[in-house]
Amino acid sequence: MMEQKHCLSLLVENKFGVLARISGLFARRGYNIDSLTVGITEDEQLSRITMTVTADEQTLEQIKKQLNKLINVIKIIELKEDAAITRELVFIKVKANDQTRSTIVGISNLFRAQVVDVAKDSLILQIAGVPSKVAAFIGMVEPYGIIEFVRSGVTGLQRGKQVINIKHSK
Repeated sequence: MMEQKHCLSLLVENKFGVLARISGLFARRGYNIDSLTVGITEDEQLSRITMTVTADEQTLEQIKKQLNKLINVIKIIELKEDAAITRELVFIKVKANDQTRSTIVGISNLFRAQVVDVAKDSLILQIAGVPSKVAAFIGMVEPYGIIEFVRSGVTGLQRGKQVINIKHSK
């Protein structure tokens, strides 16, 4: 079976220890989390966890079953590419001097990335988009010298009427 990236959206109780129990489950089973974002929802008693995992279909089903066994997990859905909006936020600090700065800014403009900080020898760029767009942008600025970068991890919502929120999904 071929492994693929999968984006899971979990609705969980907003209580201490929930994230630790979820990450502990992954550690015990030997699963890896590629990216993870967590935030409170419109209901303060609930949080949404969005995670990406690389797994084959059989392993993905096991992950879902194990997550469903956790008492604080209310609902799990997979955010399929064609039925969801997903984005990732990245800050990239790139080497820049008088000769390269305008070229890097031009590349940023093509990708709709923003320059959020300018220093004598570097630029900090911000890009939000689907992971493939982010990867393409990183590839374009990499030759100039990436000093460091940080990624938020993928987050997303289902398109249309589909919702994970228990109040609106009935």
